[in-house]
Amino acid sequence: MSNISVEGVTKEFGDTVALRDVSFTVPDGEFVIVLGVSGSGKSTLLRCMNGLTSPTDGEIRVDGTPVDSPRKDIAMIFQQHNIIGQMSAYSNALTGSLSRTDFLRSVFQLQSDEEKHRALEALDTVGLLGESQKRARQMSGGQQQRVGIARALVQQPNILLADEPVASLDPGSSQQVMRYLRQAAAERGLTTVISLHQVNLARKFGERFIGLRDGELVFDGYRDEFTMDVIDRIYGDIDTEGMFEADSDGDADEQVVSE
Repeated sequence: MSNISVEGVTKEFGDTVALRDVSFTVPDGEFVIVLGVSGSGKSTLLRCMNGLTSPTDGEIRVDGTPVDSPRKDIAMIFQQHNIIGQMSAYSNALTGSLSRTDFLRSVFQLQSDEEKHRALEALDTVGLLGESQKRARQMSGGQQQRVGIARALVQQPNILLADEPVASLDPGSSQQVMRYLRQAAAERGLTTVISLHQVNLARKFGERFIGLRDGELVFDGYRDEFTMDVIDRIYGDIDTEGMFEADSDGDADEQVVSE
């Protein structure tokens, strides 16, 4: 497991300030959900945490070491899955071992038996072991995202980051993906940070919540503190109706934020 320290992070793109003096820490094994409207800085924050982009000011540390480039111990799950449609779920999952296998051996699937077992184990974790030989392009969006989770697990990370992993999915698939993410993180003791825009999903699966607004941190707290007042602080006058998506049985789940 690993801890993350975000220390006074500011990120500017020309005249645009995407993040402004953001600071917080995530201890080993914690499951954190980052909330905010589009453009609030969620994706930029995760890309800085993953080393895909560097802060203009401030620093991000993992176990005390600065993150200044992508690291093997940090896995990233993206909104658009980024899997290869003509390859099977198993082959896609196996690409998570690329950091430990040279390119040619990977192309011809000459990974070790241990790596292959790890890929099957990861698919089992996300409920797709029985679909391991199915081509990814034949799978639903939710299944493809679960393959993406499996690929990240094969990387053997200590930290799991997910940037809007359910944004393009229907409510039922969204809940399923979040359930598998939560389960995988708990089973492996992964320090996990996920960005979402669906408030009900965040409240249902999150432990701790980070709220961003216009690039600034406006909330950092836990479930019992996550009230409607906090949601107003994060979203302001934005219409939040679309953020309370229906559950898989068709019933809206707005009551979770009024407790």
